[in-house]
Amino acid sequence: MRLAVLALLCGALVQHTSALYFYLPAGANKCFIEELPRDTICTGHYKAEEWQESSKSWILNDQLGVQIVVAEVESGEKVVNTRGLPEGKFTFTSHEPGDHTICLQSNYTGGWFSTPQVRMHLDIAVGEAKVDEEGEREHVKDLAAKVHDLNARLADIRREQQFQREREAEFRVLSERTNSRAVWWSVFQLVVLAATCYWQLRYLRKFFESKKLCVPLSLSLPVVHERLLTLARTVCRR
Repeated sequence: MRLAVLALLCGALVQHTSALYFYLPAGANKCFIEELPRDTICTGHYKAEEWQESSKSWILNDQLGVQIVVAEVESGEKVVNTRGLPEGKFTFTSHEPGDHTICLQSNYTGGWFSTPQVRMHLDIAVGEAKVDEEGEREHVKDLAAKVHDLNARLADIRREQQFQREREAEFRVLSERTNSRAVWWSVFQLVVLAATCYWQLRYLRKFFESKKLCVPLSLSLPVVHERLLTLARTVCRR
């Protein structure tokens, strides 16, 4: 059952073709009727061969031309009216649904008294319905607009990433400057503290020297105690 359904689907997808060959005298006309839907592409391949008595075979003769006429049966409008070589193809698109006549006529230019026998091969392929070009254009325009929108968004994202990189670089430079200033400020504080300590030590030394508090190591503790008492009394009197 599944194989049958698959075969039907494949048959529906494949374009309809019909191949045949027939005999007609030179100058004779042969017509066929093909029913076609609206806006359907139809392609025909033909080959006209002439019978040659000397070689007892069918050959292609360049002097043998083929007149091709395709017309709508209902309106009588000719869709194709051309003269081709002994072998070639023709293509047309049906404008209205319905029957179409496909006529082929052999035209021989070899002489008035020669009427060769002609074997005509004809292969007609009916393709799918004509593509809606306007709809395809609109679809392509929509796709182009979407691609343009995506490109614009991508450009915005790239600009945002570049801005974030620049901000990150500025923040890194600011952090390095701040850290450097903090280090130098700490060093400056240490220098000021060392200078202050040095100044205070010098001041105290001079103060003690002026007050004669610099006691040699050879003096005994009672003498030092007595000098301190004298200094205290002097300060109290003042």
